[in-house]
Amino acid sequence: MINFKLDTEYIELIKLIKALSISESGAQAKIFVEDGQVIRNGEVEFRKRAKIRPGDKIEIFDEVIIVE
Repeated sequence: MINFKLDTEYIELIKLIKALSISESGAQAKIFVEDGQVIRNGEVEFRKRAKIRPGDKIEIFDEVIIVE
């Protein structure tokens, strides 16, 4: 499990995936989202620029990310 501390109001989903080095690039992060590989708070998230805020739980592959 990864705890990600936000220093802003929100972070876009693809930027979060890239910031945590789960993807090698923003383009690869977009593909993960488009392919339905990302679960946000228990539901598949298809919006690449979804605003991820404190309290959100993101699951991608074997990683669980808790946003604080």
